[in-house]
Amino acid sequence: MNTANFPWLTTIILLPIAASLLLPIIPDKEGKTVRWYSLIVGLIDFALIVYAFSTGYDFSNPDLQLVESYPWVPQLGLNWSVGADGLSMPLIILTGFITTLAILAAWPVTFKPKLFYFLILAMYGGQIAVFAVQDMLLFFLVWELELVPIYFLLSIWGGKRRQYAATKFILYTAGGSLFILLSALTMAFYGDTVTFDMRSLALKDFALNFQLALYAGFLIAYAVKLPIIPLHTWLPDAHGEATAPVHMLLAGILLKMGGYALIRMNAQLLPDAHALFAPVLVVLGVVNIIYAALTSFAQRNLKRKIAYSSISHMGFVLIGIASFTDLGLSGAVLQMVSHGLIGASLFFLVGATYDRTHTLMLDEMGGVGKRMPKIFAMFTTCAMASLALPGMSGFVAELMVFVGFATSDAYSSTFKVIVVFLMAVGVILTPIYLLSMLREIFYGEENKELVSHQALIDAEPREVFIIACLLVPIIGIGFYPKLLTQMYDTTTVQLTARLRDSVPTLAQQKEEAIKVSLSAPQIGN
Repeated sequence: MNTANFPWLTTIILLPIAASLLLPIIPDKEGKTVRWYSLIVGLIDFALIVYAFSTGYDFSNPDLQLVESYPWVPQLGLNWSVGADGLSMPLIILTGFITTLAILAAWPVTFKPKLFYFLILAMYGGQIAVFAVQDMLLFFLVWELELVPIYFLLSIWGGKRRQYAATKFILYTAGGSLFILLSALTMAFYGDTVTFDMRSLALKDFALNFQLALYAGFLIAYAVKLPIIPLHTWLPDAHGEATAPVHMLLAGILLKMGGYALIRMNAQLLPDAHALFAPVLVVLGVVNIIYAALTSFAQRNLKRKIAYSSISHMGFVLIGIASFTDLGLSGAVLQMVSHGLIGASLFFLVGATYDRTHTLMLDEMGGVGKRMPKIFAMFTTCAMASLALPGMSGFVAELMVFVGFATSDAYSSTFKVIVVFLMAVGVILTPIYLLSMLREIFYGEENKELVSHQALIDAEPREVFIIACLLVPIIGIGFYPKLLTQMYDTTTVQLTARLRDSVPTLAQQKEEAIKVSLSAPQIGN
């Protein structure tokens, strides 16, 4: 097989979608055949992802690779255009990894299993497409496509308030998507040529005011998905009603789409506007870190507590994107991958705990550590990763953002000191609410009715295997970050260089200010 010419990305995107269409005709009443079929499809697609990037991808090349472009709807100028670079490639691998594990996590699903796995596989291809497509109109279509499976997965298999959570999710995300469509159309028709190709759009000379309007539109759309406060309220509700595999997809992949798009569209296509909006991103990032951490303290529902923890961690992504340093942007990408792994592990364990205790309220838990030592050990380890314990991926990612922002010359020293201090406060708050959460679940006063419950059994081999698969990269990246950073460093360095060209350094600002003051007419002359 000629790996250079083979349509890898198209195959990787369409395989799970095509496989999902065969599910209705599989003879299977109890769902056993369906789940094995879905797992095999997930494993094959993930194997193709790993093979494609290990044989046909050059880590030292910062540009798009594995590029494919085919006319699709020529009348609209819509092309099937896909490619991968250092920004998209780690997230495509993460999508394959998390989705395959989510399929395995869905093993206990017995209600409408064919429909459930159909939605999971369809979303598998849709989410990979979000990270791979290089056509703005196609990007909008696949962005919308992946919303539909999440809506049904929430509304059919969710908790008591599932309809409310699913409706809120679709209203927020679909409403934000309108800004993507409007901005994409405006960019495409700007100037003498009409094009939706992202590489061609990057070469257009947009006026600064025009860039600012486009940037604001994209920011609203991606602020919903990332999520950025105050457009975050759909996330705690969605997590509060979702099942464990859906949790893994929401925390592990869906939030990363917002961060990826913010880098791809806002920073890469609109660098001059990004230079002016960057301080706003930093402030929003700090608000995310502090506000969500404090809100997490007040949550007595276990799912909502972890959901607000996710929102807090996404604040570091915003600050890293706005740092204008190689280290800061690299830390933002690493934080997205790291949180994808850690968030998926925590929410899976929340689901496993709920299956046994049948409650999510911390006030009703306590004293289950002795009955479930394996779950206690896994939960504690994953919580340590979330609070950025050294030796875990979260520590490396947050440290890179810290140092990257602190060494940036795009901001004043006073501003950097304030931001770094507030980031440190957020880092201190995280272990407080996570450790108190562990204490209330596994220690504390025993709930006699809960402890005597027959379903209070320890982790089964399938659950241990899923967490072990997630912990291997979490710890591996924590001890040797180059395992991941070498995949995307050339791309982030190239992007940072372009962004820095749009931002005058403090020295240049001072020099320009002096020239202006000297050239200004003097009073009394």
